[in-house]
Amino acid sequence: MSTESSSTPIQPIRFFHRGKIVDVSGVHPTRSVLDWLREDARCTGTKEGCNEGDCGACTVVIGELATDAHAPGAVDGLQLQTVNACIQFLPTLHGKALFTVEDLKGQCASQCKPKTEAPVKHAVRPLHPVQQAMVDCHGSQCGFCTPGFVMSLWATYEHHQAEGTQPTRQQLADDLSGNLCRCTGYRPILDAGQRMFDLPAVRLDTAPVVAALTALKNDGLDYAAPLGVRIDHFHAPKTIAQLAALRVQKPRAQLLAGSTDVGLWVNKQFRDLGDIIYVGDVAEMKTVEERADELYIGAGASLEAAFGALVERVPSLADVWLRFASPPIRHAGTMGGNVANGSPIGDSPPVLMSLDTEIELRRGDVVRRMPLPAFYLDYMKNELQPGEFVQGLAVPLSAMRRQVRAYKISKRFDCDISALCAGFAIELEAGSDTVKAVRLAFGGMAATVKRAANAEAALVGKPWTQASVATAKLALAQDFKPLSDMRASADYRLQVAQNLIQRLWLETRTQDALSLEETSVWSVMPHVVAKVAAEGL
Repeated sequence: MSTESSSTPIQPIRFFHRGKIVDVSGVHPTRSVLDWLREDARCTGTKEGCNEGDCGACTVVIGELATDAHAPGAVDGLQLQTVNACIQFLPTLHGKALFTVEDLKGQCASQCKPKTEAPVKHAVRPLHPVQQAMVDCHGSQCGFCTPGFVMSLWATYEHHQAEGTQPTRQQLADDLSGNLCRCTGYRPILDAGQRMFDLPAVRLDTAPVVAALTALKNDGLDYAAPLGVRIDHFHAPKTIAQLAALRVQKPRAQLLAGSTDVGLWVNKQFRDLGDIIYVGDVAEMKTVEERADELYIGAGASLEAAFGALVERVPSLADVWLRFASPPIRHAGTMGGNVANGSPIGDSPPVLMSLDTEIELRRGDVVRRMPLPAFYLDYMKNELQPGEFVQGLAVPLSAMRRQVRAYKISKRFDCDISALCAGFAIELEAGSDTVKAVRLAFGGMAATVKRAANAEAALVGKPWTQASVATAKLALAQDFKPLSDMRASADYRLQVAQNLIQRLWLETRTQDALSLEETSVWSVMPHVVAKVAAEGL
């Protein structure tokens, strides 16, 4: 931030909306997409509920040029993903397309015939199949949450139409896990999700959108707007070298990735962010690939992409993936951001610690790595130095060959913050039941996510038996002195953590190990059971 005018021309924020390129200038960098839609664009279909990314009333769909036609979410040249408009800052739309509930009527107007032969001004315009299915199945009562549900269903509709498939009822439930409704009980909304595929198809014409985004040629954004006598900047570099140089130049600027946490700082805490450096346009930071003996996850890779890659290699992590927040949060939020945030109740760090992950930090041209546990110093304190940022995460492929489990404990099954989260990995000596290596990592048990050193020591070199488990459970009380808060009491946390070690043994013991179906109370939640059965675990 500065009090002087910039010496270089200030770029407008440019994105595709309602069939055309929109140029926006003069709004503060932290103005939300939701506020711009409702107050500036007068598109009031998108609603404000919680204003923190939990309820889904503000769900919109963001389109970007697809770099991989076969990637999840790719639809005829576009990558379509749901996000929460309430916590997304407007400059993050630069070079992208924004779709809202108002767009569906336009799609139908161009592809559907009116329901009557009356003059055009009196004709009843048919609804989009998603909307018509909601009407047919009585999926809306008070209607406040309906636009958000419709947009989540529209994204699902487009994805499956592009693939020539139809979702199962459970897949629909997973896709809608970030949309809350207090009226219908969800059954009629799920009915609508199935019904919409029975109606005549209406597809998004992606060609003009692809052409518009191609013409935008997003070469990065350097945006600024006044706040009183001050000028606040929003920098969006395109390369990691540009990002590194900018971070050294502005070490106190606020780094922004998915805005799933920083957005709440503005909406709920009214924090003044000053200058912002946005990493979401750095393609190199979104890399998820195998390199030699590791899976490398760029710090800008979305939670959806990162967990998808992990689950592809470790199917037992599917449950914690699908229960991490909601699809709109996982589409916007990043695993690197979840790790760098340092929350003691983050769900990614316990899983990553159990897999011996190293964190990669960068300052200028200097890159260093360290084991993830060493990154956390104390509550919300870490090893980052001024001008340094998290560049990536490196997960050894060898660690994925162990028996890995992750357990999330929360009051709600979907879209809830963990009371505690555990990431476990165990390896036995070949041909025996002796524990060769074990990792027991917990979130929600201390000021930082950390491994249970005493419990691990009680197991290594010992037979993997009920007696050894009992010893490890006692040792856990030496590792953690959890706190009581609104999510759980200290006693509950410790007892559940001990019970999760017991569950690990039940699922991985050398004789009569229990299947996931036998250890889960969620017999009606088949997404993980089906996945594990398909993998033959």
